[in-house]
Amino acid sequence: MARRTFLQKSIQGLKAMALLNMLPGSLARAAVEPSRTDDLHYKLLDGVSLRELAAQKAHHGEDGRFVNPLGHSRRRRRFGELLHWKLFAENEYGPHLDRQPLIPVRVDWRKLEKSDGVSVTFLKHASILIKDQDAHLIVDPVFRDMFWFIEDFSPLAFDVREMPPIDHILITHGHYDHLNTPTLADFDPKTHVIAPLGYNDIFDDLGMRQRTHLDWYEMYSDGRRNITLLPCNHWTMRNPLVGPNRALWGSYLVETAGGKTIYISGDTAFFDGFAEIGRTFDIDLAIINLGAYAPRWFMAPSHMDPKETVTAFRKLGAKQLMVVHWGTFRLGDEPVHFPPLELGEVMKKEGLLDRWVDIRHGETHILTAPSGNDLLE
Repeated sequence: MARRTFLQKSIQGLKAMALLNMLPGSLARAAVEPSRTDDLHYKLLDGVSLRELAAQKAHHGEDGRFVNPLGHSRRRRRFGELLHWKLFAENEYGPHLDRQPLIPVRVDWRKLEKSDGVSVTFLKHASILIKDQDAHLIVDPVFRDMFWFIEDFSPLAFDVREMPPIDHILITHGHYDHLNTPTLADFDPKTHVIAPLGYNDIFDDLGMRQRTHLDWYEMYSDGRRNITLLPCNHWTMRNPLVGPNRALWGSYLVETAGGKTIYISGDTAFFDGFAEIGRTFDIDLAIINLGAYAPRWFMAPSHMDPKETVTAFRKLGAKQLMVVHWGTFRLGDEPVHFPPLELGEVMKKEGLLDRWVDIRHGETHILTAPSGNDLLE
């Protein structure tokens, strides 16, 4: 490879990964070989409960940063590993990359509004709309392009102004594919925002002052529904120069006014706290982020793969499973359309296909009886 081409590819790769926050906080240590894949990429709780960790503020660092008590800091991807992956590693999915479908997202908003009770509409990437009787909640809305070099495989085929008025915007963490300021600027600045701790400056700049910041296990209630921020095994960063974890991250548990309980994982690696969450809450629908999971030596400390997703679903004891965080941006090695295909194989092997909400972009799942699997298309 010519030196000029190598430098150009290096710069492009670094820009992409820095802006997508896959780089570690420290760039000082370099390595060119992938880490071991057979060691555990999360910390065992060893009898300590998630609620105890939260009460002890184990996720609050001494320097004003947050720390992840569920993951191993030593597993942060190093600068050399990033270069090795982006420039030299072979992609096992390579032959399938040219077949990634470009599918515009269409939603029949009038039909959706006629439905009663509780429903979930998969918009794109990790963006979902929850209709809870007469209220609408949206999670991690990302409707605008992130960066010019990241292709969008599920562009919106509708005007965002067609959406129903949003009552609550839920943000799981600060990575650019989840907290997208151009998208948030499209909403009424008076819309109520619920987010983990540490994002005041971003929402102040947007003029969004109706907001609630939550720590782990803190709850917001509007009198009809309860929204609780839960721990998860992840991290966050928006500026590589400032470093990681200046703000918090988390999952959500939404106890709807319509009587259904929805777990929203956000981005998370596997950890052994899912069973505790399942014992604490009676979950009707688990919405788990599945995407950007390959290669495992790089992605395992940040995102679950299909097998881990099914294990987490089982431990949660949820009645149904839906997966998002796929089909829009290719942030890992796997093609954007592969996550549900590979998940389906695991669900079939585990005898769980009847509990999988196999939903596509723009479709709506209506939460009815546990055995129901109704879709508005």
